[in-house]
Amino acid sequence: MKTNYNLVMKDIINSLGDKTPKLLLHSCCGPCSTTVINILSKCFYVDVLYYNPNIEPEEEYLKRKHEQIKFINEFKGKYPVNLIDADYDNEEFMIELHPLKDEKEGGARCSICIGKRMEYTAKKAKELGFDFFATTLTVSPHKNSELINNIGKNLEEKYNIKYLYSDFKKEDGYLKSIKYSKEYDLYRQNYCGCRYSIYDEIDGD
Repeated sequence: MKTNYNLVMKDIINSLGDKTPKLLLHSCCGPCSTTVINILSKCFYVDVLYYNPNIEPEEEYLKRKHEQIKFINEFKGKYPVNLIDADYDNEEFMIELHPLKDEKEGGARCSICIGKRMEYTAKKAKELGFDFFATTLTVSPHKNSELINNIGKNLEEKYNIKYLYSDFKKEDGYLKSIKYSKEYDLYRQNYCGCRYSIYDEIDGD
């Protein structure tokens, strides 16, 4: 039986009681973050970590980062949301992915990419004294929530930092992100990020 990670998340949130922990949220892009921030900023002090060196070309990376900053600046929630920017180390990041360039979208290449970004988040959360780390990636219907949460579980144990399990696409989370994107006039990209996902998008047309 598959785990309902949305319910797992709700159980974790309910267990917080009157506490308001600090959470470091890895965000893949502004549009995906809209639903997630709307949910989490009600019960956590959220800092958004924009670490996505997989995105190419750099102009696209900067465009998506701009949209992330725009949303955070305009969003009004129970608690303020801050941004932590990270380096665009694309060349180094892609070295490990290049041998898997012929993998289909969603395969081994994507698992490594997701894992590298989440591990950076876990390490940064531990370093900066956050109580939890999480990612927006489960809001996408194109991402494997089981895989993402298993990565999070392993990182939680490795770095001794709590991981917030999630499946943000549940309860129409992805559809809400589309609605929020229109409301905040956010640019929505048509490919995941890396050069190989651009090719996959072209092949799928």
